[in-house]
Amino acid sequence: MREEIGYIPVGEAELYVEDVGDEHAPAILVLHGGPGGNAYALREGLQDYLEGFRVIYFDQRGSGRSLELPQDPRLFTLDALVEDTLALAEALGVERFHLLAHGFGALVALELLRRYPEAGGALLLGPWVSFPWLAARLAEAAGLEPLPDPEENLKAALAKAEPKLLFDRLMFPTPHGRLEYEWVVEGSGILGPDTPAWGFLHNGLWRLDYTPYLAPGRSPVTLLVGERDGTSYPYAEEVAERLKAPIRVIPGAGHYPWIDQPEAFGVAFREALEGLLVPWGV
Repeated sequence: MREEIGYIPVGEAELYVEDVGDEHAPAILVLHGGPGGNAYALREGLQDYLEGFRVIYFDQRGSGRSLELPQDPRLFTLDALVEDTLALAEALGVERFHLLAHGFGALVALELLRRYPEAGGALLLGPWVSFPWLAARLAEAAGLEPLPDPEENLKAALAKAEPKLLFDRLMFPTPHGRLEYEWVVEGSGILGPDTPAWGFLHNGLWRLDYTPYLAPGRSPVTLLVGERDGTSYPYAEEVAERLKAPIRVIPGAGHYPWIDQPEAFGVAFREALEGLLVPWGV
């Protein structure tokens, strides 16, 4: 199997990239979560489901294995991540591609499609679209009654418990799923900088609600979400309704449904990919 790994400059950033599969196969660009995550866990979890595609995994600017950037909030915006993705596709000579986005990566995918509908469609896994909604869920995970202000919700929640504990309560329906995910992540040995998270926090991440921008477009979008993913469900139903997009909900699964319910996820994932590729005549 063809695999090319290296660094590709895109404007102010230099991205770590893994370009995998037949160059002539339909191309998928993978947008990991965060901000400040990396693509390692997505490749480990999804590569078996993506045979037959050219898949481009990359760590977003300043994240994971990509080169570190200075603590300048100007460098960490949704616009910058969209431009990086398009510049990467151009650098690789990929003219037509679809997007596979997880968590925070869904914001990048949706904004890219809104601005550049010719880019193709997107499959959104456990999408994070409204950070005020997510802040309220974190408050509930800390045993608190949500407040109207999202930043106050976050502050109050973090005063009660560590962020990892709160997110774990929302993302993982079972201890087994959490332990399996942590085993994968710890095995990667990747300790990326926290600069992207700092930059987006400085730029008001927790007040970012993308919901008003959701509307049906020319590019197909499909949502796939775990029924027990407290970071994205049931709000994902409203996202799907506003986009007029199909949504597949996997019972018993959390934010990493391929870990919790691999068989059900595999069926839903393949069906979702086929739905995206039909408009291309693939």
